[in-house]
Amino acid sequence: MFDYKLLAALAAVVEQAGFERAAQVLGLSQSAVSQRIKLLEARVGQPVLVRALPPAPTEIGRRLLNHVQQVRLLERDLQGQVPGLDEQSAPERLRIAINADSLATWWAAATTEFCASQRVLMDLVVEDQDVGLKRMRAGEVAGCVCAAERPAAGARSLALGAMRYRALASPAFIARHFSSGVSPAALARAPAIVYGPDDQLQHRYLAELGVSGAFAYHLCPSSEGFVRMAEAGLGWGLVPQLQVREELASGRLVDLLPERCIDVPLYWHHWRNGGELLAGLTQQLQRAAATVLVTPAGR
Repeated sequence: MFDYKLLAALAAVVEQAGFERAAQVLGLSQSAVSQRIKLLEARVGQPVLVRALPPAPTEIGRRLLNHVQQVRLLERDLQGQVPGLDEQSAPERLRIAINADSLATWWAAATTEFCASQRVLMDLVVEDQDVGLKRMRAGEVAGCVCAAERPAAGARSLALGAMRYRALASPAFIARHFSSGVSPAALARAPAIVYGPDDQLQHRYLAELGVSGAFAYHLCPSSEGFVRMAEAGLGWGLVPQLQVREELASGRLVDLLPERCIDVPLYWHHWRNGGELLAGLTQQLQRAAATVLVTPAGR
């Protein structure tokens, strides 16, 4: 039988990115948390954590994290079915990986009613849409919104729709860099804005225009900051259509190639044994996404 106090210590260290914060969450001393991890490793006969900054789960550690997260969700279901078990219970905390653009646009409205009715607290981990699934594979989150279709082992994926991106820039930027018109070559020469090192959206967009090779770009790991940088004339970038309706209507941002967009399909991943709580969230996300996301081009 598992000792769930030891598993809780493992989950806290990974989720809180360190022993000190894990100790604060668990109401223990840092040395007590360290002892629990050592005892867990003694019982499984191998390390469960890579002692790095932040600590990372080993392969067996990831399997244990997957297990303890699913147990938490199943316990939540049981509390609602057995009288007395849910008395004075704390709100459930769901740790979810999500791409920044979904968080900046449709996510809050989609989950507000669910969180209020189910007494759920969100612990959101922001990852680029192309790499967020690694958090699921590592056992660090109970769900994930990302661009990968294939689920992790033990999980399911659901197609939500697509985020439509348009290449935008400010009027001043256009006057400065595209005085002879917007062309693939001119786009490659003008400074772009890229969300982060893992963001390949601008690369894909230019490749579809026949442009390959390196190009100059700013790095801005903030969806809101990305739009503000484009408005200020620092560069051109691919921005979710959902996020900039007001800026487009006012003329503060201009679509460089209105006939061309790029759609990024989004998928919701969740554990198969996530219980009624994750099932309810899945239904809520499916309904909400149907009203705001688009059908990917070509489908």
